[in-house]
Amino acid sequence: MGNHLTEIAPNSAFLPGFQSMHVVVIGLDSSGKTSLLYRLKFGEFVKSVPTKGFNMEKIKVAVGTSRSTIFQVWDVGGQEKLRPLWKSYTRRTDGIVFVVDAAEVERMEEAKVELHKITKITENQGVPVLILANKQDLPGAVSMAEVEKLLAVHELTSSTLHYIQGCSAVDGTGLQQGLEKLYEIILKRKKSLRHSKRKR
Repeated sequence: MGNHLTEIAPNSAFLPGFQSMHVVVIGLDSSGKTSLLYRLKFGEFVKSVPTKGFNMEKIKVAVGTSRSTIFQVWDVGGQEKLRPLWKSYTRRTDGIVFVVDAAEVERMEEAKVELHKITKITENQGVPVLILANKQDLPGAVSMAEVEKLLAVHELTSSTLHYIQGCSAVDGTGLQQGLEKLYEIILKRKKSLRHSKRKR
């Protein structure tokens, strides 16, 4: 089963330039990744069952006032046994969306370990990361500043452009802002990579 999943892991070769951006959504099980994906796709809250492998959706996102871009989003299951597969999906990705359940503080340490593990993989170094502090609609959800501290975001490598956004899959709050910011930092990284290639 595991091998079957890694074989169909994405390859960005077929993606045309800036028209489509390849993004992988990861995070611990029950953090709300699939609900966020469906909120973006259908504009409504869909209660989902745990993802056993992955989901893939193309989502059109407005960026700025007159433009939009297509995000090709891979949502990968977060159960412990599936986490070793994350690296197959994040290889050659344009951006990583790391989702945490802001109301489940007791699992923040576990989330922190996984976030730092995936961003330290050689192929992922420098890949922009959007951290979504989901479930802000729930009582007891901690603030973005608190999530930033609990995940030790300041310890990510200096080459990793990142942004934290509070959000809710239930009402959609924060998702548009988060994706616009992710789009910006992906473009920023692409430009700097092109620039450094020219310098060589």
